[in-house]
Amino acid sequence: MAPAEERAIAVLDVGKTNVKAALFDRDGSILAERGMPNRVVGTGPYPHADVDAIWAFALAALRELDGLRRIGDLVVTTHGASGALVGDDGLVLPVMDYEWDGPATLATYDAQRPPFSETFSPPMPVGLNLARQVAWQQDHRPEAFARARWLLAYPQYWSWRLSGVAATEVTSLGCHTDLWAPFADRPSSLVERRGWVRLLPPRRDAWDVLGPVTPEVAAATGLAPDVRVRVGIHDSNASLLPHLADTPAPFTVVSTGTWVILMAVGAPLAALDPAADMLVNVAASGAPVPTARFMGGREYAALAGEGASLPDLADIEAVIRAGTLAVPCFSPQGGPYAAHAGRIEGPSPGTPEGRAALATLYSALMTDDLLNRLGATAGPLVVEGRFASNPAFGALLAALRPDQQVLAAPDTAGTALGAALLASWPSPQRVAARHLLAPATLDGLAACRERWRSLLPR
Repeated sequence: MAPAEERAIAVLDVGKTNVKAALFDRDGSILAERGMPNRVVGTGPYPHADVDAIWAFALAALRELDGLRRIGDLVVTTHGASGALVGDDGLVLPVMDYEWDGPATLATYDAQRPPFSETFSPPMPVGLNLARQVAWQQDHRPEAFARARWLLAYPQYWSWRLSGVAATEVTSLGCHTDLWAPFADRPSSLVERRGWVRLLPPRRDAWDVLGPVTPEVAAATGLAPDVRVRVGIHDSNASLLPHLADTPAPFTVVSTGTWVILMAVGAPLAALDPAADMLVNVAASGAPVPTARFMGGREYAALAGEGASLPDLADIEAVIRAGTLAVPCFSPQGGPYAAHAGRIEGPSPGTPEGRAALATLYSALMTDDLLNRLGATAGPLVVEGRFASNPAFGALLAALRPDQQVLAAPDTAGTALGAALLASWPSPQRVAARHLLAPATLDGLAACRERWRSLLPR
């Protein structure tokens, strides 16, 4: 058998909406992909991730992918705002769904959480601050909590299941968790205040090898016993990784999926406003990255309807001409306007194409607004993920940002590709592929933006 460094790379990508397993060649080309919907289990002490279904899918997918091309490395990437309390025999409590509102009203936690100036993690609704979930578990399930040996961020939970080795990693712990102080490069004061220091395993870099797969995983999948399991990475930071390899600051990556995450490398920290859901993410290198976000994928679906076809520029021009605008917001889970109910100004589109055009226009206007709030006014903008496959979105953004280059990352598996690069980091065998987008020429776009801005909640 070929050495591990010559075999393929498998990525387990656990998103909030879908779970995927992807197989990559060493040059970064995708060889195969498998997927399943991610679902929340409503029974038990609280709504939680269906880790049993994800694990069964992962084992079956790895067996199938390894049959196509032998695997040498395994890398995990997942959404943020989730973590696992594990003991010697596995989970001591289910992995809480961050959209459950149970932790939202913990008065003791609100009194203890560190200031924004320490963590650069803003207060978020429901359980979007991971430490709020952990505090709820400690306060409401103390006996189970006492059995926990490790608190693992979600990527490292899956890496632990694959390798048997626990680790702490900064992109995951620095993702609006309230658990990390990015400029001190250490756990936040809350971790000591709550007595959680004992729960954090040793810190490792995202690309470090934890060890080989466990014998049980090898037996269940047919993987070679020397397959290396990497520490793993938060999904938005996986999307950022290819661009860090070859793009000088300043630049901004617009990572799009369930969330639209704007990571502005080299942008000023002074612009960050915790009341507007702005924060610092932590890159794989440990460097703080100014960030803004909104739940753009979910808002797009709310406006366009599930399964809508992509609009063209003529559809968008018709929406602009009709005077129709979507005013935020259409998902209460995050973003600067989360406290305000969305509404449609002007005549509602009567066709699927019209609704998709309105959703695309809204998404571009929101992205433009957040770029300005973030101070991300210099350097190129790179759109990756779901919206990169919507040409009208990129053309609109390029028209709204004439002083910046707007590029699309054409890889449909951008997050997984970034994670795959960890197998050769810090000397990746492939860097980001991008193409320059031409701005749309639409009558009335400038006036449309000014009217939309005038309607924003104050």
